Amino acid sequence: MDKRILEDYIDACEFIKETEAEIKKLEKRKRIVQDKVRGSNSEFPYEERSFNLGGTIETVEDASALAREKQLLEEQRRIASDLKLGVEEWMQEIPFRMQRIIRYKIFSGLSWEETATLMGRKCTAGSVKMEFKRFMKES
Repeated sequence: MDKRILEDYIDACEFIKETEAEIKKLEKRKRIVQDKVRGSNSEFPYEERSFNLGGTIETVEDASALAREKQLLEEQRRIASDLKLGVEEWMQEIPFRMQRIIRYKIFSGLSWEETATLMGRKCTAGSVKMEFKRFMKES
């Protein structure tokens, strides 16, 4: 696992959220039409009534295009989810200390000094950075 994949993890998480929003937007893109009609009862008393009708307009081409777009978005979401899952599985295999450093520095985007402060035990920015670099070199 390298640092690039860890950074991709953040983008993959955001991409999943954005893709789900795009899929919802695609599903709402159908055109809704409404109309009123007038008629009468079919039996006595033959009184005039008004009816409201509503529905969506969707051509075969529109439905086909929507289906292709949705399928593409779902495939992209699946790829991003696979990457996210791979990183999370890898994170379970590494020492807890390194998990904390990665979460603070890479996932939360904190500086090395902020990461060192959160790590406690008189850590310095340089020592935490060196520990991270050594770990990533070994992995």
